[in-house]
Amino acid sequence: GLCLLVLRLFIGVHVFLVSCFLPDSLVRRFIVRVMCSVLGLFVQQSDPRLRDANVQVYIANHVTHFDHNVINLLTSCNTPALNGAPGFICWSRGFMELGVTGSRAELVDSLKAYSSQRGNPPLLLFPEEAATNGRAGLLRFSSWPFSILDVVQPVALQVQRPLITVSVADSSWITELFWTFFVPFTVYQVRWMPSVPRRAEELSEDFALRVQELLAMELGVVSTRLTAADKAEHMKRLRHTSLLPFAPASSQPLAARPRMPSSLSGVGSFAPEDVRIATMARQVKEVLPHVPLEIIRTDLAQTNCVDTTIANLLEGRVPFFPESEAGTDLSAPPTSEAASASGIQGSVAVPSSKPATKQFAKSPVERHLSLQERKRALYDYARR
Repeated sequence: GLCLLVLRLFIGVHVFLVSCFLPDSLVRRFIVRVMCSVLGLFVQQSDPRLRDANVQVYIANHVTHFDHNVINLLTSCNTPALNGAPGFICWSRGFMELGVTGSRAELVDSLKAYSSQRGNPPLLLFPEEAATNGRAGLLRFSSWPFSILDVVQPVALQVQRPLITVSVADSSWITELFWTFFVPFTVYQVRWMPSVPRRAEELSEDFALRVQELLAMELGVVSTRLTAADKAEHMKRLRHTSLLPFAPASSQPLAARPRMPSSLSGVGSFAPEDVRIATMARQVKEVLPHVPLEIIRTDLAQTNCVDTTIANLLEGRVPFFPESEAGTDLSAPPTSEAASASGIQGSVAVPSSKPATKQFAKSPVERHLSLQERKRALYDYARR
């Protein structure tokens, strides 16, 4: 394995030199594609005739840190650098530097000026602005890529890799590069979709949502309303809770939680599965006090996740009859004053979506976790 890694690193250096110093042409893309096949990077495209030569903006889902390099093997395109400092690293990774460090409006104006110049390659943009594994759903598309031109062409990208996942949350591009060289092969499947024009008087947000739905249907995944900021907040919470000596079960990744067969869940009153389900059920009960405890336990046994169960109950996917609770007004909307006072020893009434804590935590870490849980409960209440 080590010899294979060294050999592929050696070949990877030559791929970098060829791709950076040879002029962009069909010959260069062919040579780099053959050398990438030796590295174990196989690129396939379905029906390349669907690629519209008149379209100047390609819209693709984001799976790995090297999606723009892979699509650039099939056609000439440029991806602007949105994050990271400009310089040699940005240039060597194949990003286009525009010299814009301000707002998204300045970036859109710069990209409009770039697209208006004839002879420039098309733009390849990733509206998700964050990579996912590509198997569950799409992050909500940002609207700024759809403000550049009135016609875009969606590109569906799927990546397969044996034994090891293709995308690990919060991993750097260097880590994924070494895993790419280490695994036997990685297959990128690129599917060109028909061009999508903007409708008359259609806003950029609606245009982005429509393209997101089309791309989600092509990939067979869910079109979510979660944004890249939600993912960053989730990863920050996971990093924060991983430092605790006794992290709650709801903060652990789903793949890391132990699962037991349903036939063993009732063996003994102190079974680990029962204790864990009871702990998560109490957490859900604190957020949704009007939901019967048995309904919560039944859904937790299937989802094994506090957040998913709360979402199922709030969105009506799990039917139940609410319990009457003294002092609870389900129709009272949450207020910012109640939310800000929810952590002060329960002295002030809080909205029904999140009751006050029984005591003020002494540890700053526990107070931070309590605040994050209350924020999430208020967000769920507002969405509901």
